[in-house]
Amino acid sequence: MRYLKYALHGLKPSNFYSISSISLKNFLNKKYNAYSSDVHIKAAMEWLVNAQNVAGDGGVSAMYSLVGGWAPSYVETTGYIISTFFNYAEISKNPAYRKMAVEMAEFELKNQLPSGAFPGAGRKDTPIVFNTGQVIFGLCRSYQETKDEKYKKAAEKAADWLASVMDNDGCWRKNDYLNRIHTYNTRTAWALLNAHKISGNEKYKEASIKNIDWALAQQLENGWLSNNGFFPEQEPLVHTIAYSIRGILESAIYLRKKKYLESAIKAAKPLAEAQREDGSLAGSFNKEWESSVKWSCLTGNSQMSIIWQKLHMITKDEKFLDAAKKSNAFMKGMQDINSTNPAIRGAIPGAFPIYGWYAPLCFPNWAAKFFADALMLESNRKIAEKLA
Repeated sequence: MRYLKYALHGLKPSNFYSISSISLKNFLNKKYNAYSSDVHIKAAMEWLVNAQNVAGDGGVSAMYSLVGGWAPSYVETTGYIISTFFNYAEISKNPAYRKMAVEMAEFELKNQLPSGAFPGAGRKDTPIVFNTGQVIFGLCRSYQETKDEKYKKAAEKAADWLASVMDNDGCWRKNDYLNRIHTYNTRTAWALLNAHKISGNEKYKEASIKNIDWALAQQLENGWLSNNGFFPEQEPLVHTIAYSIRGILESAIYLRKKKYLESAIKAAKPLAEAQREDGSLAGSFNKEWESSVKWSCLTGNSQMSIIWQKLHMITKDEKFLDAAKKSNAFMKGMQDINSTNPAIRGAIPGAFPIYGWYAPLCFPNWAAKFFADALMLESNRKIAEKLA
């Protein structure tokens, strides 16, 4: 609740009311009504459409803040939201979502740096490894959907840059967030495999394997992956933990490597065991799989649901499916689909309660994206290979 004293100063009455009412509802642990998955997916997708429209440049606004309003388009997350829009266009039979996905891809082309890299938030000239990887997902999918060579060339240029700035041991030590080592770049390694899939360039596959092997060397016997927070002093968020696991898991699937699959299972099981009775996970964990916080990182819940569902497809272990379904059920209660405010209706907060320290008082676009992905996967297993 300590964030409220900073947030409430000088606000419009309508924002003051939203912060107060949502915070109180969360404090009392009250959830929103849950409906069928189709209803929740549609609401999340309509909110993402709104986030793209308010940005006005083809990209998707990073988030809606109850304090500052809509943020500018975010290059990184727009990149992987592209796949979500193509998936929903197929499921909903609504071609408008396909058109919007292409608009996002065009936005990405405009933001690609001469080196082939893509920038971080707020620094249009600063190349970032992780951000570049996430845009590759959208470029590869756009090429697969449209067969337009410009998207393939842009993806290859980005992948070439990633390979060129990787250290010999497979770690990216420079050109990443805070110039820190991040094990969650396994998700970037997975992006390189997407580039390999459309190009056949073995250099991308080799670079991906090097990074995953480096990441596996960071794994403790209990499944914990070291160097997995945004910065060393931070207790890693479920958000970044899930990024790491997903990168390893998807690489295992693509490369058919049992060692990678075993690593992903080793990391995913402790989180399934740590799942709370209501289906949520604590927002962050330490290397003993213990948490110092009570709030929940909502993006991470949905990301882990996807991982657990995919692991169930492979292993047939019902515990993974049960965990995923519990997570999805909890997450439905986090989405207000009846709000009269279009900036809130269908959105997913960064944390529950909304004043938790991850994206406090905000509705990030990636939270809605992974929420929609998790529900689409539960209701339509055919899209499993298309999720990014």
